[in-house]
Amino acid sequence: MSAFSRFTPLVQSLPATVPFVGPEAIERQRGRGIAARIGANESGFGPADSVLLAIQRAASETWKYADPENYDLRQALAAHLGTSPANIAIGEGIDGLLGQVVRLVVEPGAPVVTSFGGYPTFNYHVAGHGGRLVTVPYVDDREDLDGLLAAVKREAAALVYFANPDNPMGSWWPADRVVEFAAALPETTLLILDEAYCETAPPETLPSIESLIGRPNVIRTRTFSKAYGLAGARVGYALTAPGTAQAFDKIRNHFGMNRIGVAAAIAALSDQQYLKEVTQRIAASRDRIAAIARDNGLLPLPSATNFVAVDCGRDAAYARAIVDRLMSDHGIFIRMPGVAPLSRCIRISTGPDAEMELLEAALPTVLNKLAEG
Repeated sequence: MSAFSRFTPLVQSLPATVPFVGPEAIERQRGRGIAARIGANESGFGPADSVLLAIQRAASETWKYADPENYDLRQALAAHLGTSPANIAIGEGIDGLLGQVVRLVVEPGAPVVTSFGGYPTFNYHVAGHGGRLVTVPYVDDREDLDGLLAAVKREAAALVYFANPDNPMGSWWPADRVVEFAAALPETTLLILDEAYCETAPPETLPSIESLIGRPNVIRTRTFSKAYGLAGARVGYALTAPGTAQAFDKIRNHFGMNRIGVAAAIAALSDQQYLKEVTQRIAASRDRIAAIARDNGLLPLPSATNFVAVDCGRDAAYARAIVDRLMSDHGIFIRMPGVAPLSRCIRISTGPDAEMELLEAALPTVLNKLAEG
């Protein structure tokens, strides 16, 4: 059956795709369940008990729409961050916020700068709004700030995307270089500074709130999906100057947030002791992944995130074979970067000891089978 004929020419030109194939789809395709879900950078450690209790309490009121102004969550975030609620916009995870930012500034044909091999969902939104992607290669497995700046100036770009720490490589830049990069951008270029992994990064990675909050052309995006363990709740937020934050109100879905997720996020902010404990567990799991990789002759890359990129020492076909064999033979779900030279790596999310034990047992078996041909 042909597609509906009244889709716009832009929509008709887009590929029929989604940025990621989900683990549930992989289970359906392979006909087997996932034993270790360590590929989507979720937190297998889950949310705090206090957050689970808040979810239970909020469940009875799920018949109500969430507050369209997200007042309580914005107040809680402002108190936590030491800023004003006027500096905060709430969205359905960072992915939802990225779509809104692109809608705010990108017209058809407008140049948008990002890193080649960086976060695919951002590219998906740019394509969906008719923007023209301009990509800059990574240098030494890290986003190239000088290259991004040069591309912005050369193209007179409307928007530039930079993740710190980075996905998919786990690398990072120190705060002073990030602030320097933001200050060097033209005032007409909007910077998305994606800080999804800010809670797992070294303290010196993150610019202070004060250093960037006064720049109307900088939007910092953060999420409750990673360290807080609420990926399924879809709660993210943007930090920016008041006028920029208020612009989201012009185009966002005012009833887009779910009431249970908002309650969970507020409770998560209140339990900073759990956040401290879980980030320690994430760091320990990161170390264990690195040790497993080294024990098998692979090279773990330094990481400031809740995953480790592991250099497999060969090409994308070899990395893909490892990913596929771990899933098909052992039910272990991991992922890999999508483009060369990053695609020589596999990417393994941190997780509980039981999942690490499955990985530790399965990886040498997979590598031996691949060596045998």
